[in-house]
Amino acid sequence: MSSFVLIHGAGDVGWYWHLVAAELRARGHAVVAPDLPAGDDALTLDDYADAVAEAVGDLSDLVVVGQSFGAFTAPLVAVRQPVAELVLVAGMVPAPGEPPDRWWSATGYAEAVARQAARDGGLTGREDPYLAFYHDVPRALAEEAMGRQRTTHPSPAAGARPWPLEAWPAVPTRFVLCGEDRFFPPDFQRRLARDRLGVVPEEIAAGHCVALSRPAALATLLTTAPTRP
Repeated sequence: MSSFVLIHGAGDVGWYWHLVAAELRARGHAVVAPDLPAGDDALTLDDYADAVAEAVGDLSDLVVVGQSFGAFTAPLVAVRQPVAELVLVAGMVPAPGEPPDRWWSATGYAEAVARQAARDGGLTGREDPYLAFYHDVPRALAEEAMGRQRTTHPSPAAGARPWPLEAWPAVPTRFVLCGEDRFFPPDFQRRLARDRLGVVPEEIAAGHCVALSRPAALATLLTTAPTRP
């Protein structure tokens, strides 16, 4: 069985993964889903990766999963210890030396959102988090998620400093695209996965917060891909 290392996105906590973690454990896998450190403006992406590595301990056969902003941290874990696979879920795929703060303009995010909003009547790009992130999550669960949000993660330093790797790690990598994502348009994510990873995404019918809206389906996808033993 595998050990799944689940890395949350910006402003979030490890709780985000609790439903997926339960599904994975029920299938016999080990799971860690740490809260990445927050509250210190000087924290870097390396600090986040160190925190994940510490949480992993002596677990082996690691599958490291990064949600959204977690894609900046997941590959840094893979250069610290052996990793069997990397999986990005609605991931912000970094380029070598690119600061996260510049990712938005470098990838053409704003233009992609405008194009998708023109197609879907303005659903994409809305400021209301219940429409942009949690539109397919049960309201009570979405409200709990909002109540756990942290404005101090990621830190200013993590956003401003260049992504530290010179190349993507030599680890099998998959990309999970959320086909009903109103934050990262699907066409935008397909292009990002192709141009920056050279992979074709696996798609799931869900919004950005798929771990809350479709945890069983996501767990199934994570555990039944062709690269899974």
